[in-house]
Amino acid sequence: MQKSVVLVGIMGAGKTMVSNSLANHLHCERISTDEMVEKKEGRTIAAIFQESGEPYFRQLEEQVVREVSQLQGWVVDCGGGVVINPKNIANLRKNGILVYLKTSPEVAYQRIKNQSHRPLLKVQFPLDKIEELVKSRKRFYEKADFIIDTDQLTVQDTVTEVLKILPNE
Repeated sequence: MQKSVVLVGIMGAGKTMVSNSLANHLHCERISTDEMVEKKEGRTIAAIFQESGEPYFRQLEEQVVREVSQLQGWVVDCGGGVVINPKNIANLRKNGILVYLKTSPEVAYQRIKNQSHRPLLKVQFPLDKIEELVKSRKRFYEKADFIIDTDQLTVQDTVTEVLKILPNE
């Protein structure tokens, strides 16, 4: 596989689980932009948001995306908001095939409602926040090369769908 597979989508779309399974299936490396940010910064995304703010996080994210965009043949799990920066999309396209794991706000919420590490959901009405994020990011997500609706799919079903769209090399 010469190009990397770059998974984008809202939190709860299944990017982390799909990226792990896909990398195992393809016998390649997997990387997460969020995990890279946390490692570089030495603190969690939630702590970065709380202590330094979202703009600072987005700067770190852009730096990480520049690094990740140099990789070939990896599976890349991107943070949900990576697409709002046009530079990130351009960089990820250099060596990657962008796959949008589309998920309805309701399904995303059901998948992540018990997780406490999501800073954008620390609000009174998290489902409303997810709906707002999906609506504001939809046009960016839809710039992906491929779109897979994951609402009715298991992780393995989603991996199968991603494999169908990859070029045979």
